[in-house]
Amino acid sequence: MLNRYARALVTRILTPVAKLLLRLGIGPDLVTIVGTIGVVAAALWFFPRGDLFVGTMVITLFVFSDTIDGVMARLSGRTSTWGAFLDSTLDRMGDAAIFAGLTIWYFEGGADRLTAILALLCLVLGMLVSYARARAEGVGLRADVGIAERGDRLVVTLVTAGFVGLGVFPPVVMTVVLALLAVASVITVLQRILVVRRQALAES
Repeated sequence: MLNRYARALVTRILTPVAKLLLRLGIGPDLVTIVGTIGVVAAALWFFPRGDLFVGTMVITLFVFSDTIDGVMARLSGRTSTWGAFLDSTLDRMGDAAIFAGLTIWYFEGGADRLTAILALLCLVLGMLVSYARARAEGVGLRADVGIAERGDRLVVTLVTAGFVGLGVFPPVVMTVVLALLAVASVITVLQRILVVRRQALAES
C-alpha cells in the first residue's frame, strides 16, 4: 500500500546510483548482501542501546539498497530466480533484526515489557505474513494481498522509532503502533488464507 505509491518515485531517484554502480562493475547481488549486513548490524547495535533515532537513520540508508539492487538487475538484464530468492530471503533477515533490536531494548534498557512483547509479536507475525505468500506461490497460487505488507510495516516501524528516539513522539506511541501492526498483520494473514482458499476451491 504505502510502498506501492512511493516505490516509483524512489526508483526514479535511485536509478542514477544504480547505473553508476553497474559502471563500476558492482553486481546487484553484492548490493543486496551489503545492504542486508548494514541493516542487521545497525538494528542489532543501535536499537538495543536505545539509540532509536540514529539506528533508524542508518537502517534507512541501507534499506535503499533493496530498491537499488532491483533497478540494477533490470538495467543489466540480470533478473533471475536466484536473485529473487536471495533478495526475499535477506529481506526477512533484515526485518527480523529490526524487530529483534526493538525487543531487546524494551526488554532491557527500555524496561517496557509490553512494548517488548509487541515487538516480538510483530517479528513473528511478519514472518508468518511472508510465509503465507511464499507458501501460496509454492503451490502455484497467489497471496499478494493484505493491509500490512512488508513495506508498510517497515516504513511505519522505522518512522515511529525515529520520532520516538528524537523525542518528538512520547514512548507510548511506539507501543500503540506496534499493537496496531500486530493486529494488521493478523488480518493480513487471514486475508491471504482466504484468497488462497478461494483460488484452491475454484481449481477443484
